[in-house]
Amino acid sequence: MSLLPRVSGRGVVATVAAVAAVVAGGAAGGAGGVMTQSAQAPAAVQQTALQQKLDSLLNDSRYDGSQVALVVRDATTGETLYDRNGGQRMLPASNTKLFSSTAAMHVLGPSYRFHTDVLATAPVRGGQLVGDLYLKGYGDPTALESDYAALAKQLKAAGVRRVYGNLIADDTYFDHVRLGDSWAWDDEPFYYNAQISALTLAPDTDYDSGTAIVESRPGATVGAPVQLALVPANGVLQLVNTATTGAAGSSNTLSIERDHGTNVVRATGSVPLGASVGEEWVTVWEPELYAADVFRRALAAEGISVSGRIKNAATPAGATRLARDESMTVGELMTPFLKLSNNMHAETLVKAMGAVAEAEGSWPAGLGVTTDYAKSVGVDTSRIRLSDGSGLSRKVNVTADAITDLLIGVQKETWWQQWYDALPIAGNPQRFVGGTLRSRMANTPAANNLHGKTGSLTGVTSLSGYVTNKDGRKLAFAMISNNYLISPRSIEDAVGVTLASWSDQAPPAAVSTLRTAQSACELEWDKAC
Repeated sequence: MSLLPRVSGRGVVATVAAVAAVVAGGAAGGAGGVMTQSAQAPAAVQQTALQQKLDSLLNDSRYDGSQVALVVRDATTGETLYDRNGGQRMLPASNTKLFSSTAAMHVLGPSYRFHTDVLATAPVRGGQLVGDLYLKGYGDPTALESDYAALAKQLKAAGVRRVYGNLIADDTYFDHVRLGDSWAWDDEPFYYNAQISALTLAPDTDYDSGTAIVESRPGATVGAPVQLALVPANGVLQLVNTATTGAAGSSNTLSIERDHGTNVVRATGSVPLGASVGEEWVTVWEPELYAADVFRRALAAEGISVSGRIKNAATPAGATRLARDESMTVGELMTPFLKLSNNMHAETLVKAMGAVAEAEGSWPAGLGVTTDYAKSVGVDTSRIRLSDGSGLSRKVNVTADAITDLLIGVQKETWWQQWYDALPIAGNPQRFVGGTLRSRMANTPAANNLHGKTGSLTGVTSLSGYVTNKDGRKLAFAMISNNYLISPRSIEDAVGVTLASWSDQAPPAAVSTLRTAQSACELEWDKAC
């Protein structure tokens, strides 16, 4: 429903809002239910042209039997310009990352760096280390094969040539709870649902930690096995390949998935003759062992042999550090994190906040810190629930009111501009600029204007952020849709374009919300996007 401005810009709504509800409700049809004015009700309040336009967009049959919340506020004054169901708790999907990312910038700080250490308890004498070598992670979600290679080079420079002991993978900086609360079992093989570990590895510069890439190529002849390769090469994942090469022009039916609870990856189906190289990201069971395996290979490449096995254990107190690798800063991490909506970054940051602020690298500790930060900038945290940092959890409940309170409150922070720049930008085709919004609202007043965070789950879409209207007025908005059967994402885009094209001096221009077939980018975690 459309409401009058809140008292003091947030929190308490003027009692005359009920009058506006009568006006909005009369047109609400499929979106907000039907309200009738009683004989005792006060006279209706005139809606603004913007409120009327937004009401018309939300009165769409796609919302029959489902829910939508939309709040629009002046980003400077906090004045509420539109409010439909702003206090209703909703499932926000990746809009949850607005809470985890801002808390991380405050609690860890934009200059914070993760690190990975190599340690030993025995001295290095004559190039020999008689004892175990420890690889200890402190949560770096951006560690690449090249970083482990750099650690191996440092070890060689320190004079190490042979290790008479085991290579110990130590991920005890975080707890051993690998997957988030209520994460779906059938998402487990896919890169957006990787296990969270303090010692991990990403296969590429999207920094999809806890995953590896399976490259696929057709065989030389029809019927030949599909050729598979792991990136990075490792001995942890076991490829079981029954996929074959089909005739040129035939359908590509290749499927690559990891079996639950194991590191067995099965390739089935067919790849047409002459097809280009394919890539599929798969998650790894116990990613700390994966990181240690890649590190051991890097040691071998530097001529450093390890006689023992790879094991899990904690590094003893008093161990001597032999090498260290540091990550990019948290401020820099915001770009791949938010542009590509990286779930694993969100969860790593949550556990890191728990480890730094509460000496406990767990979801409960980190989410407590996240909630405390949201409260400090004006969010009524008694009305929301955060169950993870990414929004994969089906237990997260937030309100559009809470999101706009957060968006307005964080603008005072010294790091806000860096965080704002890291949000996806509508209609900008560059992958690390437009991010998950790069194919949306192109060639409209919202393009290269609207900075927002997307969200996607089955039956959930969300978009919240900032947009500047035609008069140069900066707006903060939050829109969440739940439990629909046909995606209302085009309505989100129409709302964004409406806000960008709105002027106080003229009514908003007409914006089409024509339904289109679901595109390859309908889900924000689709690598094709």
